[in-house]
Amino acid sequence: MSNPAVPRRHPATPRKVPGLRPFAVLLGIGRPDAQRWRELGEALLIGDEPMDRLVEWMSAEGMAHTRPLFERALAEGVDAVPDAPEPLRAFFLRYETPPDWVDWERIRRAEKVLRVGGTDGLYIARDVALLGGYLASGFNKTLIRTGALEKGPAKRFAETMQWALDVASDDGMRPGGVGYRSTLRVRLIHALVRRHVAALPDWDEAEWGVPINQTDMAATLVGALISPFVGAMPMGIVPAPGDLDAAAHLTRYVGWLIGVREDWLPNGFRDAVRILYHSMCAITNPDETTAQLAMPMGDDPLGWHYRNLAGLRGRVARAQHLSIASAFLGPKAMRQLGLPAYMPPWYPLLRIPVNLTRSGAALLLPGGFERAAVRGRREQEAFLRTLIGERDAVIGDSAQHVTHAA
Repeated sequence: MSNPAVPRRHPATPRKVPGLRPFAVLLGIGRPDAQRWRELGEALLIGDEPMDRLVEWMSAEGMAHTRPLFERALAEGVDAVPDAPEPLRAFFLRYETPPDWVDWERIRRAEKVLRVGGTDGLYIARDVALLGGYLASGFNKTLIRTGALEKGPAKRFAETMQWALDVASDDGMRPGGVGYRSTLRVRLIHALVRRHVAALPDWDEAEWGVPINQTDMAATLVGALISPFVGAMPMGIVPAPGDLDAAAHLTRYVGWLIGVREDWLPNGFRDAVRILYHSMCAITNPDETTAQLAMPMGDDPLGWHYRNLAGLRGRVARAQHLSIASAFLGPKAMRQLGLPAYMPPWYPLLRIPVNLTRSGAALLLPGGFERAAVRGRREQEAFLRTLIGERDAVIGDSAQHVTHAA
């Protein structure tokens, strides 16, 4: 008999997760026990109560009036909003004050560590975390209802990448910083999308759960900020002692700010991998939406913005990104994604000696880490330009029609 406390999409037992299982075994992480498995299912029915409550108030009062107030509070602090309404003031006072456990030295270190990974860290985020995430068909149901198929993968990933670059900026996560603002803006967009999609006549909550729920958010958060490290190490990027736990600490703070509940916030790198692995065990369930979203992403490099030799460079880039995805996700997952089952792992293999050399310089030479962070940021910004050309990546733009409707 099914459990009415969890959606029908929640399987009876944990599913296999391509790419993550070997790393979990290496860290001694097993599959979730019965209690954790039940909690993962129950979390599919939980949204983000503080932001959902604020959005209900904003909608009732009129978005034309309340959205500018939200944006001003976000940019200048809620005290800058004259006679700020109580719902807005209560929300921002809560999140303008970081928790006592926040360690700003570790967060500053993590911001630089994210930049040191350069484009290879972003490639893992795109070709493994994001592409592999399409195996989670329940989340796809929400994504498709935001017009993802029409907007195209380059635009969606560029917005995600811009958020990650903001998070990784120097002091970006300080209250009022660029990463802080981007993260709360993403949280607002999530709530607007959740409200809009849940109200659609074809949304089946008993089957799929709440749109952008806690389990999906935990997997997305940790996948975005931790997967680049999980994947980059086999490609030769060697972290310094403490770097991985610093990255997990940043992930914990970003998760708190973006609306993930305490139960799903990591305490250390191993715990971050555990949360990612367990949540993916719960939501990995490919269906027809998997290939619908993944196949355009596989061919997307053919249309990127290259300064010269666009046709040749597009074909090389397509092979490059498929080689990364194939190496980490494996043939079965690639077939489920509608992509070539096997591509020789030529790019990861070519990068190992390069990244080992760069890691050695960053770890051993005076000022090496700082120089690596500057170089990595330069590479990341150049990749963003390749994706979308000279126009700006505006966070939330690909879901703008949905947020306006909400």
